Amino acid sequence: MFKTILALPRTVWLIGLISLVNDSASEMLYPLMPLYLISVLMAGPKVLGVIEGIAEASSSIFKLVSGVIVDRTKKAKPWIVLGYILAGVGRPLIVFANSWFLILAIRFTDRMGKGLRSSPRDALLAESVNVSQRGITYGLHRSMDNAGAVLGPLLAAMFLSMGVPLKEIFLWAIVPAFITITLALCIKEPPREEPTQASRFSWSLKGMPRQFKRYLVVVGIFTLGNSSDMFLLLRAREAGVPEEKIPLLWAATSLITTILGTPLSALSDTFGRKRCILIAWMAFAFFYIFMGLPGISIYQIFGLFGIYGIFKAATEGVEKAFVADMAPKGSAGTAFGWFNLITGLTLFPASFIFGWVYESIAPFYAFLFSGSCAIVAILLMVFWINKIDASETPQI
Repeated sequence: MFKTILALPRTVWLIGLISLVNDSASEMLYPLMPLYLISVLMAGPKVLGVIEGIAEASSSIFKLVSGVIVDRTKKAKPWIVLGYILAGVGRPLIVFANSWFLILAIRFTDRMGKGLRSSPRDALLAESVNVSQRGITYGLHRSMDNAGAVLGPLLAAMFLSMGVPLKEIFLWAIVPAFITITLALCIKEPPREEPTQASRFSWSLKGMPRQFKRYLVVVGIFTLGNSSDMFLLLRAREAGVPEEKIPLLWAATSLITTILGTPLSALSDTFGRKRCILIAWMAFAFFYIFMGLPGISIYQIFGLFGIYGIFKAATEGVEKAFVADMAPKGSAGTAFGWFNLITGLTLFPASFIFGWVYESIAPFYAFLFSGSCAIVAILLMVFWINKIDASETPQI
């Protein structure tokens, strides 16, 4: 497997490195955002919810827009570069914001940048390797991305322990932003066949395989139970995990995802995408149902979070490879756009439902709802999604 990883094209490694650096900056600032809003701008949790809700919704919409455009123009690099420029320039500007409205504008710009780059980047990765290498390619990318999610909070903790003011930490985000943009400019796109005639913009699912449309429905149902990870950390705190160990618990989860992301995704190239996704979703259902049980111990919490890290490692890259397998030639950007739109928009009702049940009824029923959504998605995946994947069904 190591020889296969090292033999992956330069573009794959470069995009992975870009994601590592960018996520280091993003995850360094993200945990500090609530603290900055509350301590500096005197805004509460409701304001934070409004900001993040609008930001993530805009990101999902722009992922579809950029996916359709890249299929039409056959150019991914400009949108990737623009996406990282918007994010890199926007984050440091937070220090000049004197109201939460400006924070909202900056977060909107940051998430718009993510939306513009995500689908073109995923489509470019699919075009840069053979079908038999898609699992390991997306796995490597997600592992490098998650490595940034480990490094970022550690950097934030280091700066805070040194007594660096919050505003100065946000300004330090200029450095990784400059590195990210410079690396993005070095991306080289693979040669593509020029279209014989101009194609029209298509925002619909027309022309997409029936199995892909069904997969979007199944993913939407699964995501309806996959609420914000903040609830998991809240549950861990209520179960008795000391406050100072919560960041370490999450960093350990991200580390597991980083280490196992590439090998588990590579396994899907031979074992099959659908089988890997099904097993991972079963682990998710187990995790959520047991997380909701009353009287759960701290040691059980740590063990369950380890399972959650494995779940993330086994799905983040494999699901993208599965989308690439089902996308018609020349339509990968649109396919990823719809996939990202469905998963992004479904997160809103997922978190709302989970939070309402958690607070109004009981945590157990909130976690049971999430586990039940996963079980329904698993059954639909088994009996409704007939196509396994490209590694099991030869493509001509």
